[in-house]
Amino acid sequence: MTTPFSSEEIAAEGIKTAEYEEIVQRLGRHPNKAELGMFGVMWSEHCCYKNSRPLLKQFPTQGDRILVGPGENAGVVDLGDGLQLAFKIESHNHPSAVEPFQGAATGVGGILSDIFTMGARPIAILNSLRFGNLEDAKTRRLFAGVVEGISHYGNAVGVPTVGGEVYFDAAYSGNPLVNAMALGLMETTEIVKSGASGIGNPVLYVGSTTGRDGMGGASFASAELTDQSMDDRPAVQVGDPFLEKSLIEACLEAFKTGAVVAAQDMGAAGITCSTSEMAANGGVGIELDLDKIPVRETRMVPYEYLLSESQERMLFVAQKGREQELINIFHRWGLHAVVAGTVLEEPIVRILFQGEIAAEIPANALADNTPIYHRELLETPPEYAQKAWQWTTESLPDCTKDGIEIKGQFKTWNQILLLLLDIPTIASKKWVYRQYDHQVQNNTVILPGGADAAVIRVRPIAAKPDTCKIGVAATTDCNSLYVYLDPYEGAKAAVAEAARNLSCVGAEPLAITDNLNFGSPENPTGYWQLALACQGISEACRELNTPVTGGNVSLYNETVDSGGNPQAIYPTPVIGMVGLIPDITKICGQGWQNVGDLIYILGIDNQPTLGGSQYLASLHGIIAGKPPQVNFHHERLIQKVCRYGIRQGWIKSAHDCAEGGLSVALTECCISGQLGAKIDLGIEDKKRFDELLFGEINSQIIISISPENQNTWETYLTQELTKNWQKIGQVTSDNLTITLNSFSFISLEVKQVIETWSNAIKRRII
Repeated sequence: MTTPFSSEEIAAEGIKTAEYEEIVQRLGRHPNKAELGMFGVMWSEHCCYKNSRPLLKQFPTQGDRILVGPGENAGVVDLGDGLQLAFKIESHNHPSAVEPFQGAATGVGGILSDIFTMGARPIAILNSLRFGNLEDAKTRRLFAGVVEGISHYGNAVGVPTVGGEVYFDAAYSGNPLVNAMALGLMETTEIVKSGASGIGNPVLYVGSTTGRDGMGGASFASAELTDQSMDDRPAVQVGDPFLEKSLIEACLEAFKTGAVVAAQDMGAAGITCSTSEMAANGGVGIELDLDKIPVRETRMVPYEYLLSESQERMLFVAQKGREQELINIFHRWGLHAVVAGTVLEEPIVRILFQGEIAAEIPANALADNTPIYHRELLETPPEYAQKAWQWTTESLPDCTKDGIEIKGQFKTWNQILLLLLDIPTIASKKWVYRQYDHQVQNNTVILPGGADAAVIRVRPIAAKPDTCKIGVAATTDCNSLYVYLDPYEGAKAAVAEAARNLSCVGAEPLAITDNLNFGSPENPTGYWQLALACQGISEACRELNTPVTGGNVSLYNETVDSGGNPQAIYPTPVIGMVGLIPDITKICGQGWQNVGDLIYILGIDNQPTLGGSQYLASLHGIIAGKPPQVNFHHERLIQKVCRYGIRQGWIKSAHDCAEGGLSVALTECCISGQLGAKIDLGIEDKKRFDELLFGEINSQIIISISPENQNTWETYLTQELTKNWQKIGQVTSDNLTITLNSFSFISLEVKQVIETWSNAIKRRII
């Protein structure tokens, strides 16, 4: 048989030569243009995880509170008292690189769809963002556009954006990362799933119209960015948050009727994905007539219908005879709703157009039995990592009690702390979150910037009025510099930090959703990073009893320069974690509360290191060393002690030590509480002064308590942590001083550090 497509046409769909041969073998014929496009999007990394699926199988996915794990639109956990929480994280990286506003906006819209498709009402949004250097004009444009897009969609749809993280590094200059996470509270008695069932049941298309926007978005997300990527703007969807709000209400109303058998949102790959996944998940087939689909453009052909990623659309399987009941609901909300197909016994996806069969493919061939690549793992770490691990602090200038030379200029410890607070990665993100409506729905308990994790009040259900005290905490975390230097240890640290941040507000960590942002898996180094990071996540989730409920894999995050050389981002496995708060009246933030409160460190057995630190990278310009390792025994104990102390009312503030080390963490407590602190680190240590002040560490939390609880608190600490804690100081009114062996290393007015920290991003943007 003569191939009807050129090699260039096949490659344009993201299909390799061997994959095309496999398609022909499965069909017993060559595909037509529409079918080739369907295989292109469904066999993309974005949809079928052909490079990552073998690695994902090692994740723990079951637990006492896990109701729905990987494989559905979102994970669902049991909060108790009849309450169930759906949550998920996904990326919209490449669309945001070429069209930052719509790319970020539709990223928010897409993750909200995953939540309400399960029968849950969205209650919160978080994000995890990565950009290049803010001194660069292009980065500033992308940054401003992404923030505006998130703000536009979230604010308009009426779901609060309550937390997240923002990092800046040259590694993301050409390929920013935009990861969006959403949480929702189940409103239906049964969790709505995606598997079609009931031979002869009608298939309903509901929501907005179909156009040519978002064409081939899944394939676009699975390829490197090049100088020609701006030509792919049609692959970026255009969202309508006001229409999405109506769709949320209509879907939830429809689900409550019990007439919906299955539901699937039309996200990546649109009609192709929704029909094939619903059919494959149910072990049945689906026939869909494109002539029934509401459109917004004329003369569309099957290829365009099937690959369009127009937003705010859903596919339902309804109980036969109740379709009009559902159609009426959507019409009341001003939305389209039509019967466009039916469930078949034969497990195929059959697409009709103008009375003829436009495509006919086995459902499993598209959505389940897809190509899988088992790649070989490097026997030894790549050269860059081995070289980085050889670095030692001996290559740095000697420290004195007064300071250290940085890039030829002597800096005092006061100056160094202020320089770190001025780094956009560490500095205040208020310029970002002040654009988000974080109080809509009136359930946000702690405002952004006030704690290590977001806290949301869970509204009581009618039958369980006592549930009004229950809260949910959520966070997104990943120190990508750690992962770059050591993917295994860095990924473990990301999971541990997420759990620690939840514990710092008094929440019990429950489960995670992950967003694996990496370069090309076809590059041995890229695959090594991905494989080891997955191993680290798997181990950490088992150690901390936080199963994986699902997530997103975003590979090929690379920028091809004019010379044809790919430049990958830092490997960035973002961890989205949720936690349970039994009583929202017993939580705390990170800021000091009262002058005279006593300050403690939980976790002093682990030693700080400059490897992978912001101090080393941002001030000395050195990306090297080994990042701090996680001691899971210490991690579990310290988090347990922190949670217990908060719930007993002893702990008034809690904050984990992260980027910038102990000095930055203490400063952040001062800034958040607008109070000072007098800190004495005790006798002189054998460590370098910069290691003690700015070295980074895992499994360490700074807390404060009222003096009247000192004896009770210290008795409890001795029982639980033996000597793995230290009382280091007291909250004061207006100055931060840090002394070691009676010598004052840092002495700054709180208003000065607030000024520096608050304006770092603003002055670079405006």
